[in-house]
Amino acid sequence: MSLSPYLQFVQDLLRQVLALVCQTLRVRYFVFDGAFGHHQALQMVRRTGLELISKLRHNSALYLPYDGPYAGRGPRRKYGSKLDYQHLPPCFLKATSVEGQVHTAIYQLPVWHKKFPDRLNVVILVKTNQRTGAQAHVILFSSDLELGYEALIDYYRLRFQIEFNFRDAKQYWGLEDFMVIKPTPVYNSANLAMLMINLSQILMRPVREHCPSFSVNDLKAHFRGRKYVLEVLKMLPEMPEANSIDQALEQAANLGRINQELSAA
Repeated sequence: MSLSPYLQFVQDLLRQVLALVCQTLRVRYFVFDGAFGHHQALQMVRRTGLELISKLRHNSALYLPYDGPYAGRGPRRKYGSKLDYQHLPPCFLKATSVEGQVHTAIYQLPVWHKKFPDRLNVVILVKTNQRTGAQAHVILFSSDLELGYEALIDYYRLRFQIEFNFRDAKQYWGLEDFMVIKPTPVYNSANLAMLMINLSQILMRPVREHCPSFSVNDLKAHFRGRKYVLEVLKMLPEMPEANSIDQALEQAANLGRINQELSAA
């Protein structure tokens, strides 16, 4: 099966990453955006030696494996009954939970999809509003038939952290604003933005132990205020006492801070 140019590009990048990380880590799964929850993406991932985790469309036509008697001639029947998302088989229910007015039921089952040659390991999360009766569902899947529902859900959730990292890099650390176009400056700018994401998380971690809402904007305001004070001190004919410097640094660091919880403390 031939791959699209985009999937070939992703496959090449994936192989480069695997060549780097597999020296120290054992990687087994590749989590792909739901837009690429299709057979071509599955084949691309499997050719790198990994298993795919992704999401199917909410109206995907899925079929239970046929477990009836053999007709006695021709190939054995492959597809059983089509899944009805409003009435999923209770035998596949794995867990339930209630949060507020929302009841969540988690089902896991092996199914066939007519656009995939192999069976899929599917996890369906059904959320029902107990007050209105409104219902919605999400269909996650993996090519690994042995992967449990809890791990499958957790792995798929991890992809959102990647999106948050890119959001922070663009919003706070210049990934959206640099004007360079040559390969090396682009490489340096992108890596600097990603470095700042990790560095900011390290700096915020001890503060968030007693101030959970401390944000990146608060962190930037803190260091900006300190920078202003230090630059002003350099222009003074005489350096003030240490206590005065500490007080000025503390007050300036609070200027522009969005979260006032830490200031009050």
